[in-house]
Formats: sequence, structure tokens, C-alpha cells
Amino acid sequence: MPGSAADESAEARFAAHIDDLISFVRASPTSYHAAAELSRRLDRAGFHQLDETLPWAAVEGRHYVLRDGAVIAWQTPASISEKTAFRIVGSHTDSPSFKLKPHATTTNYGWQQVGMEVYGGGLLNSWLDRDLGLAGRLVTRDGEVHLVRTGAILRISQLAPHLDRSVNEDLRLDRQRHLMPILSVSRPDLDVEDLLCEEAGIDRADLGFHDILAFPTESPAVIGPRQEFLASSRLDNLSSVHSSIAAMVGVDPADDIAVMACFDHEEVGSATRSGACGPLLEDLLVRLAEGLGRVGAGYRAMIARSSCISSDAGHGVHPNYVDKFDPTNHPLLNQGPLLKVNANQRYVTDGVGGALWMRACQAAGVPTQAFVSNNSVPCGSTIGPLTATRLGMLTVDVGTPLMSMHSTRELAGVADLSYLSSALGAYWAGA
Repeated sequence: MPGSAADESAEARFAAHIDDLISFVRASPTSYHAAAELSRRLDRAGFHQLDETLPWAAVEGRHYVLRDGAVIAWQTPASISEKTAFRIVGSHTDSPSFKLKPHATTTNYGWQQVGMEVYGGGLLNSWLDRDLGLAGRLVTRDGEVHLVRTGAILRISQLAPHLDRSVNEDLRLDRQRHLMPILSVSRPDLDVEDLLCEEAGIDRADLGFHDILAFPTESPAVIGPRQEFLASSRLDNLSSVHSSIAAMVGVDPADDIAVMACFDHEEVGSATRSGACGPLLEDLLVRLAEGLGRVGAGYRAMIARSSCISSDAGHGVHPNYVDKFDPTNHPLLNQGPLLKVNANQRYVTDGVGGALWMRACQAAGVPTQAFVSNNSVPCGSTIGPLTATRLGMLTVDVGTPLMSMHSTRELAGVADLSYLSSALGAYWAGA
């Protein structure tokens, strides 16, 4: 009943998870920073980083590899048998943003502006009138990588309604003309790449190239009359990444190998060396199996026994736009993570995968709910179909329900985030 010791314990668990997620988001303005933060947490939990460019002497125990903005970690059970399989949780570290162009700083009518390219399918109007920073990596000519982040130095300002009376009825943003951030005024000597190099402590003459993205500097916040919501940027998909790492560092695999795969570039199609379309995960699984003496047909049999949970954010029903949702399935925030279903395999959940997810939720003691699209509204997709196609293993799509997905200020339910981590932990533990 309300106010019971069990309720108080759950609320304390939710609050601890949210506090840690907020710290994770603050540390992860880009995929590169998220990968660095994952590495830090894995090191602290006793995982050992392996170098992809070298042979691996041993793969048993707790290990991980880092590639650009992607991280794959695993831990093996106490003993390996002929029935051992992989249990994989996949997510992605990137979010929609704006990426810095080469030679980005320009002066227009006395204003210094920064040329940026739209990255992914963001809710563009949510970037207007936000305090924005720049973050990412600078690579010097010798190949050394320097992570960098600034404070709030940019803003994409809207045109006042006095100058465009139609703006509230017909907002149209030209990606080139209307989305160039302001950097400064009357400072033609100012260059954004100089600022970044100064922030990173490197000589501008040594800069080779960069991968720099904009991020909203506003901190995540717990809101609501009962503190039931989390408002934050990058919940798609740091909510899944964080739930994965929180589960991974605390799990004790029973019979199978627990694998956490956090890919980059999902928002732009995943077709990169650190994305889910690339060979990163497959190559790692091959090397891991070889290290355990499973090669050729033995490896193929291992893959056939394996499974993957593709964990990506989903949609909670919006009360102002109910016609955009399925008439029957109305997932709500704080009612449990989603089982994502699509007949055309934009999500790859099937009967076997759905049952696997139900077992994990039951073992964890958490609720779950279904998301399926309105037939008249096109469905998004995830890394699930990519992983299932590339590896040929059982895959199921799940995720945390959000409001305002791809906004700079998404909204999640505080309970769902902890629920997801518990279900992923139960899956890795053998449910």
C-alpha cells in the first residue's frame, strides 16, 4: 500500500538511479565523452581494457574495447560449457545535434556565426533560443585525440513575431539560413577553432581535424508534483546506455557471456566503423569465441544459441496527439519499459524474443508495456534489425518511453529508467 516500506525502498532505488543518470548525462555531451565515461566506470568496476590492434592473451573475466564513440564490454561466467552463448544488450551513444563544419567561423553583418551541419533527425525548433556549448574531439596532426567541451558559447536565436506574424502558425526552418548559431558580435578576429584549441590546451598549428558537436548546457532536472519525471537532453539514447552500464557492473552471469554493445552513429544510419552496421561487434564476438576455443562450426553454433536485446528509447502516448498513436496500445511514463513491435520488422520483436523479454521482466519484478505504431504513421527503427541481419541471432527491441523524443529537452519517467536496468540485469543473469 502507499507509504509502505516497499514503496519507500523503490523510491530510494529510483532516486539513486536518477542521480547517477544525471551525472552520466552531464559527463556525456557527445558520444566520445559517453565512451570515455563508460571506460571510467568499467575501469572502476574491475574491467580491463583490451587493445584491438594487438592479439589478446586471454578473454575470460571482465574486459572491454573502446573505438571512437563506441564501447563493447563483456564478462564471462565462472565456467564455459558446450551450451554457453552470448547475451548481448545493444544501445547507442549518439543523439541528434549539429556538427561543426571545417573553417566554421564567418562574419555576417557584424555578427560572428558558426557553420554547422545538422546531425540526425532532431526536433529542430527545440534548439532555438537554447544556451549551447561545443564538445567532441580534436585530433592533432600526430593522431593524438583530445576531448574538449566548452561552456555556453552559442545560441540559435529566433526571429521575433513582430517581424514574422506567421511564425506561430507556420514555422519553417531552412537548415542553412536559419540554424547558424551566433558566437559573438563585432569580433572578426574571433575563431571558434582557436577557442576549442585553447580550451583543450593544444597549439592551433598542431590541429589536424575535429569531430565537434553542439550540446544544450542546461542541466537535467527531476520535475513533477511528486518528482516523477526526468527532463534532460540525450535521453535517446543515454537512458539505455546508462541502464546497461548500471546493470553490467553489478551482474553475475550464470551460464552465458554478458555483452554490452554501445554503438555510435545510430542517428545517421549506423553505417560507420563504430556503428551497428559495421563489423565491430561481429569481429569482437569472433575473437572472444576463438579465445574460448570456439571456432568454425563451434562459433556458428554459439551464435545460433545467442540473443540480443536492442535497447533504444520509444514513445509514450501524447495526450494532445492521441490520433498519432495506436488506438489500443497507449504506453505511459512510469508504467514500465516498452516491448517494441512492428509487423514490417522496423523493430525485430517476434514471439520468441517477446517471451524472452517477458521472462526478464518477470524475473526482475518490473512491469512492461507494448508499443506498436498507428498504421497510418510511419515507424522508426533501431539497431535491432541491423544486428539481427548481420549476426543472424534472436533479437528483440525494447526501450524507455519518452515524451518529445529528439528534442533538446526530452521527458522520461523516473521509475522506467530503473525498471529497464533491472530487466537488463535479469536477462544477463540468465532469465
